[in-house]
Amino acid sequence: MKPGLGELLRYVGELVDQGAEEHYRDIGLQYRPRYTPVLRAMSAGAETVTDITARSTLTQGAISQTVSLMLKDGILARHQLDDGRKTGLHLTRTGKDLLKRLEPHWAVTFSAIGDLEAEVGHPLLQVLTDTAQALERQGFGARLKEAANHQKDAQ
Repeated sequence: MKPGLGELLRYVGELVDQGAEEHYRDIGLQYRPRYTPVLRAMSAGAETVTDITARSTLTQGAISQTVSLMLKDGILARHQLDDGRKTGLHLTRTGKDLLKRLEPHWAVTFSAIGDLEAEVGHPLLQVLTDTAQALERQGFGARLKEAANHQKDAQ
């Protein structure tokens, strides 16, 4: 049986996360890969959940759940923003130390991605970006309906 797109995407994601977790252990870090988009966004200047969401491809719900875990783990802390209407986030000392250790790992990660892309002969990051953008323009549900209609017309 041929696997579907969703199954393959989940499987590849699991393989990537397993490899990343293995590398984190090898370099002596207890770290959840799901923290990476939040830390990368914060290192680029994000200060709120809304900012982080805007700088990532994840939903606000996923970001909020991750931020909650990071608060519990002592990586992030909350602070009141100047206008008083929003709560900001900042890295704790633990978070800053973690970020310093992760930045070289991220450089290695993108190097490994480049090697993987060369091995498979496809620019994976670009293909996935293009795929995400196409699905943002027309969702997969609409594409399924369209395909079902084409099959009905062909019968």
